[in-house]
Amino acid sequence: MIIRPEAEADLANARDWYERQRAGLGAEFLLCVEEVLERIDRTPEMYMVVHHDVRRALTLRFPYAIYYRIAGNDVVVLGILHTRRDPREWQSRA
Repeated sequence: MIIRPEAEADLANARDWYERQRAGLGAEFLLCVEEVLERIDRTPEMYMVVHHDVRRALTLRFPYAIYYRIAGNDVVVLGILHTRRDPREWQSRA
C-alpha cells in the first residue's frame, strides 16, 4: 500500500484535531483508520468507485472517508478526509 504525502498529512491533521478534543481520541481515530486500511489492503475491490477509478471506504466510528485507487498490484491512498469536506479536495488529487 502506498499512502501519498497528502493523505499522510490528512491523517496527521485529523489525529491532532481529535487529540485536542480529548486525550487519547487521536489514537482511537488512528486505530479506526488502520482497520479500514487493512480491509482495503486485503480486498481493494470491495469498495465502490466514486469518481473515475477512485474508490471510497468509510470509517466506522469517525466521519472520515479514505479515497484510493488500485494501480496494478498496489493500492494508492489519495486522501483521508472528513466526509463533509468539499469533494473537489480529493478529486483534485486523482
